[in-house]
Amino acid sequence: MPAASASGSAAQQVAPPAVSRHGSIWPFLLLAGWVLGSAIQLQQGQLYPWPVYLLVLLPGAGLALLLARSRRGRALFRRMAWFAALLSGMLIGFALVGLRSAHYLARALPPELEGRDIELVARVTRMPQQSEIGVRLTLRPEAAWLNGAPVELPARVLVGWYGGSFPGASINPNESARPPAQVLAGDRWRFTVRIKAPHGHVNPHGFDYELWLWEQGVQAVGTVRLAAGATAPKRLETSWLYPVERLRQGVRDAAFERLDERRLAGVIAALVAGDQNAIERADWDVFRATGVAHLMSISGLHITMFAWLAFGLSGWLWRRSPRLCLLAPAQHAALFFCLLLAAAYAFFSGWGVPAQRTILMLATMVVLRWSGRRWPWPYVWLLACAVVVAADPWALLQAGFWLSFVAVAVLFASGRGAADAPAGIGSRLLAMLREQWVITLALTPLSLLLFQQVSVVGLLANLVAIPWVTLLITPLSMLGALLPVLWDAAAWAIRALSWYLQFLVEFPLVTVSTPAAPLWAGIAAGAGGVMMVLRWPLALRFAGLVWVVPVLLWPGARPAHGEFEVLAADVGQGNALIVRTAAHTLVYDAGPRYSLESDAGQRVLVPLLRALGDRVDLLLLSHRDSDHTGGAAAVLKMQPQALLLSSLEPEHELHRLRAAARCHDAAEGGQAWQWDGVRFEVLSPRSADYDGLPRSNTLSCVLRISNPRSAALLTGDIEAAQELSLVQRRSGAGAAGRSGLQADLLLVPHHGSKTSSSAALLAAVQPSLALVQSGYRNRFGHPADSVMQRYRDLGVPVFDSPRCGAALWRSSEPASVSCQRQARQRYWLHRLP
Repeated sequence: MPAASASGSAAQQVAPPAVSRHGSIWPFLLLAGWVLGSAIQLQQGQLYPWPVYLLVLLPGAGLALLLARSRRGRALFRRMAWFAALLSGMLIGFALVGLRSAHYLARALPPELEGRDIELVARVTRMPQQSEIGVRLTLRPEAAWLNGAPVELPARVLVGWYGGSFPGASINPNESARPPAQVLAGDRWRFTVRIKAPHGHVNPHGFDYELWLWEQGVQAVGTVRLAAGATAPKRLETSWLYPVERLRQGVRDAAFERLDERRLAGVIAALVAGDQNAIERADWDVFRATGVAHLMSISGLHITMFAWLAFGLSGWLWRRSPRLCLLAPAQHAALFFCLLLAAAYAFFSGWGVPAQRTILMLATMVVLRWSGRRWPWPYVWLLACAVVVAADPWALLQAGFWLSFVAVAVLFASGRGAADAPAGIGSRLLAMLREQWVITLALTPLSLLLFQQVSVVGLLANLVAIPWVTLLITPLSMLGALLPVLWDAAAWAIRALSWYLQFLVEFPLVTVSTPAAPLWAGIAAGAGGVMMVLRWPLALRFAGLVWVVPVLLWPGARPAHGEFEVLAADVGQGNALIVRTAAHTLVYDAGPRYSLESDAGQRVLVPLLRALGDRVDLLLLSHRDSDHTGGAAAVLKMQPQALLLSSLEPEHELHRLRAAARCHDAAEGGQAWQWDGVRFEVLSPRSADYDGLPRSNTLSCVLRISNPRSAALLTGDIEAAQELSLVQRRSGAGAAGRSGLQADLLLVPHHGSKTSSSAALLAAVQPSLALVQSGYRNRFGHPADSVMQRYRDLGVPVFDSPRCGAALWRSSEPASVSCQRQARQRYWLHRLP
């Protein structure tokens, strides 16, 4: 949250002060309309044909021209001139974003190339991203062939070249060519790549991976292959065609070679070269909990700090030469070098979206100062906002955009900041303290709306971390690229900061979480946060606090007593379901482990549970396979009160985090209980199933959840033998002629594998609906066509993760499933037939 304060400080330093006299207001209404029209276009679920956007653009542009050309044109509208300007901006913004999107989408990967092995000659255009299982490469294809025939690929492709492995890896390294020791930016390679369209996980309140790739210009992803008869990977050329990326890579690698402690080198690599992936997950957890994560990447704070230093130094040097002062005023020259050097730093750090946004804001302020215009701050703020939206309309959907611009607005509106404080260290320190307090107070409601979490110790952490990182760690890290010995000093400074942050993170109640509130409550809370920091009468400030209350106390929706709901999270190839009753929550499986630093618990389940406001009572892990237990550790750490029920062997590593009870068939005295009028019953495994050395799938914990009207059956990875055993033991256990296995909702066993979903099981369960949790184009081929045909023959609709995203089923509406991909449909989301 305090990240945006840096942008605000820079804005105050560069922007002209507000004055009361100014020109016509219609150009600013045009800008406001532009932003609003762009925002409206981003809500489209499907794009119109491009001529439609052109037809929208023409009247908007004509109206703007009429308003701009003469007073007569503005007089034509008389009192409607303001509305005309707003409407004109909306039409222009909507149409231009639509035209850009249509043009971009027209160059997407042809569907017939998905899943095919393409022979590719391409150049590495960005610094490769290393991980423990391989490397990710951003490529610019130069030529591509399918079965010897040339094909057209998008201009930018993201490829994984995997060769390492780790326990529980979801990627089989034998299916990929092992990458060489080093792949360099600028290299030209020839290899075989299996290609597909970008397809991410779509969950409520989750990260939109496909939108992120859209903003990066990536329209295809793939994996380097070494199939029989395929072209072996070969480096064709090494060049400095991308010198900046090559230098970034050299600096990053040099930092890791210099420092033995990789976690310290990772922070330096993030601050200098913009490689956030170099920071270890444990450190990210501490940074987020203490509210300083914004300092550990190339953000507006670092760029504005660099711009401020460049402004001061270049101005001082310029004034030393009378000839240069005659050529141009020192202040104008300083502004030029300030912008130039800040842009160079942003470009070297990877030219990420936050860096682009900050440079555009600075450029807007510099141009205003050069022009001699002295606008009121709302006009300056709106112009900067419109410039950023014109360059990247999709930034409107990013949390960082709103945090930055709201912080800038708050600093402008609330009075002087540190930059305008009276001379003297004490006065400036007090001004900085006030500025940080204002930002923290104003952005807390917005952070709760965007992230459902805020750091309680954030103010204490940032008061030390902001000057420590910006004035000590970052300069030492940057200068270390020229004099590597300074990286040792930077490492010492990072270690000292880590001790302080670790001390803060040990406090009880380090973070506060609230359920996700509706948009109206978020807007009210944002307005209330701003009201509390403005120089208004005390009564109005307290009124702002009242506006914040709905977000702070929002209860979150839950099923009625006696009802339950099943939310199948979109985690890729794995199982993860959240079962909720009126007052209890059960998590069934925790999804896969994607890498040593990433799993479904950390990336999907923890944020989702936080947004729902859920306190997990029981984590049930069906069996030990990593696509079911990969995210369990993250869930258990977030939910210390949760009990653990599983079929895990006693020596499994998760037992070190939480003692677990073993699943047993309720008919043998195993687990069966009631929550809020809803019955939970474990149907498998039996005690005898644990004897010997059984395969993990055979020990899958099968759970039936029911009320008098509806039931759901969660099956794990049971196969035909276990299905037959269940049918034989439970087919006559029900009441009113119903099978003891009957369920309205069936979690398709083993992700739709050919070894499961036997005819006997389907006949006993008689499901009305079925869910398949599987990854898009997964290497196992789940769900199998033959299995899906069985469900089609019975007339059972099947909802799978790639087409549905997260799926929500309610016992009160047992005949329907709500799919997140359809509920949150946007034109950049990948669509499957």
